[in-house]
Amino acid sequence: MSFDYPQDFRYLDSHEYVRLDGDIATIGITEFAVHELGDIVFLELPEIGDLVTKGDTFGTIESVKAVEELNSPVTGTVVERNDPLIEDPEQVSDDPYGEGWFLKVRVNDPDEVNDALTADEYRAQVEGE
Repeated sequence: MSFDYPQDFRYLDSHEYVRLDGDIATIGITEFAVHELGDIVFLELPEIGDLVTKGDTFGTIESVKAVEELNSPVTGTVVERNDPLIEDPEQVSDDPYGEGWFLKVRVNDPDEVNDALTADEYRAQVEGE
């Protein structure tokens, strides 16, 4: 099965993505992760104003198969949270790279995203290419 990995995003080996627009990072999970999780039933995210730290857990996502921690690809302050997903978490499956984003974070150091995998590196890792 082939999945989409937008080229302008960066990826963590734990299946989170980050898209940087100026000093605002949009964070979510990849299409591959959504497929692996199956039916998503619960999502826990930090509050607006909370600090997230690169490499640390910022929340959890639960499916009928598993509970997974969500890891931050950047350090910064949460400026927006996708609240409709908390009420209806299965929406993540519909559009993980669009309406299925989790957080928007004002990053302390935009260069942190460069430590994450490129789309091609992530694809090779998850698809074994």
